[in-house]
Amino acid sequence: MKKQWMNLTKSLVAALGMSLLLVGCGGTQVSRLDASQEVALTDRWNATDSRMVSEEMIDDMLTFPWLQRWRQAHPERDRQPTVLVLGVRNRSHEHIAVDTFMNDLRRALIRSGQVDFVAAGDVRDAIREERRDQEFMATPETAAALAAETGANFVLTGSIDSFVDQLDGRRVTSYQVDLSLIDIQTNREVWSGQKRIQKLQERSRFRL
Repeated sequence: MKKQWMNLTKSLVAALGMSLLLVGCGGTQVSRLDASQEVALTDRWNATDSRMVSEEMIDDMLTFPWLQRWRQAHPERDRQPTVLVLGVRNRSHEHIAVDTFMNDLRRALIRSGQVDFVAAGDVRDAIREERRDQEFMATPETAAALAAETGANFVLTGSIDSFVDQLDGRRVTSYQVDLSLIDIQTNREVWSGQKRIQKLQERSRFRL
């Protein structure tokens, strides 16, 4: 009887070891996806939201009268109005990479071909420091001139807010993006845009 019990114990241990080995062999599988393909695992803000909202809001901004008025007021200029993306505040309930959203706004502005864009923040400060270094270190014919920057005519700023409604395993998360374009010379707001997106997440009633 004791021998049979020992054999049974060995069999169980061996079976358990085989099961753990099979589970371990399963591992984690990683697949490459097209960057333009949306994979929504949760109702959180994602890269697709950032790209979609930025493109739609910039398209709307460029249809407003401010652009035509600026061109009519400056017929002698051979350049487009210059926009500076000043900043976007995240006031939502979750962490949102606002720098990524601001980069999407910049790409949409540049891709439109209707406005020029100037750098801001740390990038602008680093470029200015490089120009100061060139004044002393570079040859006169190759050094970038000081006080020759292109000044911005308008600044783009805004915020991201969110609202969550939840009941019985169903959750609706709403994101609201507000952007404003302001004339630097007059502080006049020449465009105000708003975009809302909603996401529904449902928890399955059956769990394995």
